[in-house]
Order: sequence, then C-alpha cells, then structure tokens
Amino acid sequence: MRDILFVLKEEFPDGPGRPYFCPHCAEISGVLSYFPKLRHHLDIRYAEFARPRTEIVQMIGEPNQNCPVLILSGQPSMDAMEFMTGQHSGRYFVSGPREIAEYWSHVYGIPRPH
Repeated sequence: MRDILFVLKEEFPDGPGRPYFCPHCAEISGVLSYFPKLRHHLDIRYAEFARPRTEIVQMIGEPNQNCPVLILSGQPSMDAMEFMTGQHSGRYFVSGPREIAEYWSHVYGIPRPH
C-alpha cells in the first residue's frame, strides 16, 4: 500500500472572474517534477476545491481537509514521527508543502527544501 497524496485540481473557480490555482499544491507538484521517482511511492489523488472534500474527510477528519496533504499508509517510524502534522482515527498525515518535502527527504533521501 502506498501513501496517498491529495492535491487540489490544477484550476478551480472561487467566485467570479478567472479560475485560480493553489500555490501550495503547485509547490508540491514542482517537487514531484524534480524527483519523479517519488511518484512510484505515492497514490496521487486530485481533490475538488469545494468543501467538504469527502474522501479526505473520511480518512482524516473534517478539520484536516487542507491540501496538499500526505496520508501515510501505515505508522511512521519513530525517527519520522517528527514530520507528522497530525493523526486521526489511527491514520498519520503530513500537511503542507514544506512539511511533505521534509518528510520525503527523510524517508526517500531527496534533498531538503531550503
């Protein structure tokens, strides 16, 4: 089983005018572009902007539906616990682009974000 990465779809409406994109999700997508080998370790899912983001809520609860979020497939090792930003119903997760990149650096050996 692979870790699940949720990012928002690349563009979405939020009121009148041109569509938006999520800078935080774009940042984590950039990391995936730099290090494509990471994709082999992930189940990448694209969420709608509108809330509730049902699939995320079902896994880690309503307060934790921000994107990007990495939901781990199991319990992290003791040395990886420092990168966790939350836990819900026995699932551990890392929320935020820098936090996710730091976790990937620790677990998969990619360079750290500066």
